[in-house]
Amino acid sequence: MAGTGSIPADAFSLKSPYGRRAIGLSVAAAVGGFLFGFDSSVINGAVDSISQDFAINDVLTGFVVAIALLGCAVGAIVAGNLSDRWGRLRVMFLGAIMFFVSSLGAGLAFAVWDLALWRVIGGLGIGIASVVAPAYIAEIAPRQIRGGLASLQQLAITIGIFSALLSDALLAGAAGGADNVLWFGLEAWRWMFIVGVVPSAVYGILAFTLPESPRYLLAKGRTDEARAIFAQLVPPADLDHTIRDLQTAIETDRKNAGVSLRGPVLGLQRIVWVGIILSVFQQFVGINVIFYYSTSLWQSVGFDEGDSFLISVVTSITNVLVTLVAIFLVDRVGRKPILLTGSVMMTLSLGLMAVSFLFSTTNAQGEVELGAPWGPIALVAANVFVIGFGASWGPLVWVLLGEIFPSRIRGKALGVAAGAQWIANFLITISFPAMSSWSLPLTYGMYAVFAALSFVYVAWRIPETKGMDIEQTETLFTHRGAAPSS
Repeated sequence: MAGTGSIPADAFSLKSPYGRRAIGLSVAAAVGGFLFGFDSSVINGAVDSISQDFAINDVLTGFVVAIALLGCAVGAIVAGNLSDRWGRLRVMFLGAIMFFVSSLGAGLAFAVWDLALWRVIGGLGIGIASVVAPAYIAEIAPRQIRGGLASLQQLAITIGIFSALLSDALLAGAAGGADNVLWFGLEAWRWMFIVGVVPSAVYGILAFTLPESPRYLLAKGRTDEARAIFAQLVPPADLDHTIRDLQTAIETDRKNAGVSLRGPVLGLQRIVWVGIILSVFQQFVGINVIFYYSTSLWQSVGFDEGDSFLISVVTSITNVLVTLVAIFLVDRVGRKPILLTGSVMMTLSLGLMAVSFLFSTTNAQGEVELGAPWGPIALVAANVFVIGFGASWGPLVWVLLGEIFPSRIRGKALGVAAGAQWIANFLITISFPAMSSWSLPLTYGMYAVFAALSFVYVAWRIPETKGMDIEQTETLFTHRGAAPSS
């Protein structure tokens, strides 16, 4: 029987048992985001060694780095259906197993096709985690603190990036170089992949210790089990309300299962294209070039391997800190001003990087070199770019994607937008090695152009959604005189 009375004012504070339990479960689930970030950047320190050891060209190097993203896209697509059928925790465990196996396989790879295969398997696991982890957090979190707990996923991603780059630096430093043998006859770059078994094992163990999602239990008619879990997370006075809200949301989803995304603009509704364009801009500014290839980049501007690893670690720390800033400001300043400011910072910093590489030279080995003062200028510009992205387009695109779609198409539209993001990420990642060997100024200049276009698009097409009810935001994207999309 549900209790009565009012909800205590401090029911969800850090000191309350409800707040502590919800935060604990959300942090545990966010390990999936950590795996996402770790996998995104762990290859950073191994790129040059892979290219040399397997004697592959720039195009094939880019393919090996980017191929995991195709696995991510497939994993993200199938994760929703699998989690609805099997439950969130079983699918979490499946993702953990895939990443565990991939980490071992990539570390022991004997050929480039072998490495690419393991990268795809790892991508499948990461794609699953990237969908199931935030879904679990949203479904387990009390509505009063859902927004703050949902932001833990993005924070976990940035911490995963930092951890991957730090472990790469430590392993390369211990071996005296990424291509040197470290333990058991294996080179340091191989251990960079193998160390991924640790977070994947932690994630797999957590899948056996966390309670199942109450939303999944309610959808399967297991109301008593769902109530028992929520009784640990919300005060008695709020228990019935929470259960009713979830049951209503489940019924709404069932009614909207057949709703189409089709519309008058190139076959899709206008609002779906808004989500796709935001997702593409987020990737086409080239942010993942920094996290996938930064160690190679800093070696080209005159830093030795050890310093290049250290700079990449510092950059990842910066990314974590500015993500915290974005989380703090998004509901105070608003979405649009932060996005516009980020676009300006990215345009200027990328433009400065493009100018800097106009003064680069090529040595006898065919390697790009950038001396003073342009090397340090490029370094500063790259970190300003990370600050601009991490405090704006990184987290805020996900905030907007969660707000702009009406409930009847939200799940499907988010899937399309996320798929567009993975594909855009793949295109930028696979093209960078070949483009950079052709012309670094042109490559960074192209990213700068996309950053400038992102400013124009937000100023022209994106309204402010701060403080609005989630169902009101759709009306902001309807052309004057046009009926809302259906």
